Amino acid sequence: MGLVQNILAVIVVLGLLVTFHEFGHFWVARRCGVKVLRFSVGFGKPLWSRVDRHGTEFAVAAIPLGGYVKMLDEREAPVAPEEQHRAFNRKSVWQRIAVVAAGPAANFLLAIVAYWALFVVGTSVVVPKVGAVAPESPAFEAGLREGDELTGVAGETVRSWEDVNLALVGQIGLDGELSLKARPEGASASRRYTLAVERYLVRQDPPKPLKTLGITPWQPAFPPVLGQVLDDEGAARAGLEAGDRIVAVDGEPVDDWMGFVEVVRQSPGRDLALRFERDGDTRETTLTPGKQTLSGDTRIGYIGAGVAPAEWPEEMRREVRFGPVAAVGRAVARTGEMTLLTLDSIRKMLVGLISPSNLSGPVTIAKISGDSARAGMDAFVGFLAYLSISLGVLNLLPIPVLDGGHLLYYVVELVRGRPVSERTQALGLRIGLAMVGTLMLMALYFDLMRLW
Repeated sequence: MGLVQNILAVIVVLGLLVTFHEFGHFWVARRCGVKVLRFSVGFGKPLWSRVDRHGTEFAVAAIPLGGYVKMLDEREAPVAPEEQHRAFNRKSVWQRIAVVAAGPAANFLLAIVAYWALFVVGTSVVVPKVGAVAPESPAFEAGLREGDELTGVAGETVRSWEDVNLALVGQIGLDGELSLKARPEGASASRRYTLAVERYLVRQDPPKPLKTLGITPWQPAFPPVLGQVLDDEGAARAGLEAGDRIVAVDGEPVDDWMGFVEVVRQSPGRDLALRFERDGDTRETTLTPGKQTLSGDTRIGYIGAGVAPAEWPEEMRREVRFGPVAAVGRAVARTGEMTLLTLDSIRKMLVGLISPSNLSGPVTIAKISGDSARAGMDAFVGFLAYLSISLGVLNLLPIPVLDGGHLLYYVVELVRGRPVSERTQALGLRIGLAMVGTLMLMALYFDLMRLW
């Protein structure tokens, strides 16, 4: 069932993103007098199509991993003399820039609308209260203690753990001092703490912003009760079901969920004698955790099961909500922050501060789409907004075959006063295809490694 949900979720997410992106190209092309021959969501053989009164074919194709807008263009096929004024290549360079830039712009606009909706409806977030601080860690040495509430990271105000993590990820590669603000338990004002860090989060896979500083978020005690069990994983093969309460492992009592998780993580491929309760009856089974590689040769065990939700105290929840007007500014600001974070992450990956193994392809996107859909509408909409920003940023990279590559040609044309030669564009196309193809293969490889 989880696989089906993941597939459906990724089809919805990619379908929306691709439709908005291509509609941006389509809408501006029409306004510039360009004839659009086909608007396709997906690649390959059309599953459905229709032609409107302007002669544009709208199609939904079989492979839902992208889309395209095909415009009348003399470089691709002969154009009748009476139609030449509607050809894309006959338009001014500024009109061509507008048409090409409209796709990424539509993605940023979609993100703004999604964030606006979240801010207006309101989201419930967890107060960033420190649960524990590891001895001799940077946070401990700086003076942070259990019960402190984080209120600022590197000069940015934070209201939730999501804000904290985003701000910390933006500090990847920092050498020196990291500034945090926190309000000690029972205090009315925040204090400033300076943490000494060295090559913060450099090449961590995946990055662990809080653990690296020695901070563990506060959370309620989770009883060792299964909330969900994935098909064909260790827990399901052992006969476990949602609602089962773990009592003991290898004869040792289990009191909380994290204690059980720690035993599983330390036992990849090893048979565990499990005692559990179901409907008041105590039962026994053998549980064999699967093996998952984190980084290098480090392996941990996993069983494909999650914990049942626990009740969070009311004082640990915070409602983030804005009025319709104020939400516009917040949505634009959040989109800008995420855009800059994405660009900075690309830069740091190119200079070696972030490991390329953090690249994600269609498999990871499908998994996160499914997880966010199961987590609730606010998580799903937030992920949709972030992915839309990522698509917009990636398409603006100056790589031939991407929108950014075409924009680069047009900027050169503005400077030189004449178009880039077709020979140069053809060479750029081959280079761009090689670069994008290599990037896609790398992302797919890392996707498969995460699965294994």
